[in-house]
Amino acid sequence: MSMSERINTRIDPELKQAALSVFNKLGISEAEAIRMFYAQVDLQQGIPFSLSIPNAATQKAMKEGEQGNLKTYISSAELFDDLGTVS
Repeated sequence: MSMSERINTRIDPELKQAALSVFNKLGISEAEAIRMFYAQVDLQQGIPFSLSIPNAATQKAMKEGEQGNLKTYISSAELFDDLGTVS
């Protein structure tokens, strides 16, 4: 198999370093990880992990979190009390 194709892309430096740390722990190179991803795309005939669009409730919760409108609790007991459940 000829290795003549190149991939050039821009990526966030922090994300790259985090991924490289995982690759190092696995004992694989960045190039090997990319080849493995492409091989899995070919084998699975799609992205080799689940991709989905969040439903309306999840989108609303994400927006609330981004706006900082989340209720906080001092303890799990306080959370369970607010939910009306027994801790």
